[in-house]
Amino acid sequence: MTRFDYVTIGHVTCDVLEDGSRRPGGGAFYSALQAARLDQRTLIITKGNQTEVGELLAPYRDELEVRVLPAEHTTTLATSGMGAKRRQRVLAWAGPIKDTLEVDTSILHLAAVARETPTRWTGRADFVGLTPQGLVREWKEEGGEVWLTPPDPQMLPQRFDALVLSHRERDCCEELLAGPGTIAVTAGSEPTELRLADGAVEQVPVSATGEPRDDLGAGDVFAAAFFIALRDGHTPAEAAAYGNAAAAVRIAGVGAQAIGGRQAIARTLC
Repeated sequence: MTRFDYVTIGHVTCDVLEDGSRRPGGGAFYSALQAARLDQRTLIITKGNQTEVGELLAPYRDELEVRVLPAEHTTTLATSGMGAKRRQRVLAWAGPIKDTLEVDTSILHLAAVARETPTRWTGRADFVGLTPQGLVREWKEEGGEVWLTPPDPQMLPQRFDALVLSHRERDCCEELLAGPGTIAVTAGSEPTELRLADGAVEQVPVSATGEPRDDLGAGDVFAAAFFIALRDGHTPAEAAAYGNAAAAVRIAGVGAQAIGGRQAIARTLC
């Protein structure tokens, strides 16, 4: 197998915005693109309609490698609002990723968006990061609005070294918060809370920004930068500050093209 620096597993979504426009989304996409722009050789393993996923990711084909497990539909989300006011509806779902996946990577990022990621894999993954956003989502039927619920323990991965979740997901994730590893809880413009393996809790201020223009994927961008900094030997506080700066760059622009590289993040770092 080809050795990668960063592999994400999760649905690349088709996000349908309020104005009717469609763009690629999902944690697997946003985090992978951030990793690629931090000079990581990056692979997305996703599931969906192969033609549609290919069209969605066409602008980024020179930055990312993609493996698409075939499905009739691509997971499609109708999205409105920003931050705490965001509402999403599931219009189509690609289904669970049940394949036993083989990986060879420095960082494996399990980036569920709609209860799809596997719990096990084969091969080598030196560092495993988890963003459980999609594991705490529930919806009744296609077209139904998403709400949050505690994750099914049987859907949790066999291991992870670091966890990133938002403050809105905290109440659903008590079991995860009590688990091992380094945990970051993001809270928009409020400080990021770090929970360390020794039980210590730290607050890491966010980078100063103006009014956010577009915050879709900001948490995923944070996660990628955070995981990479941890892998590279930085302290959790340093890694969280780096993640905060990456998220600040993202929300200052519109769409995935706003995701920054090392120089843009360095200029924003607190």
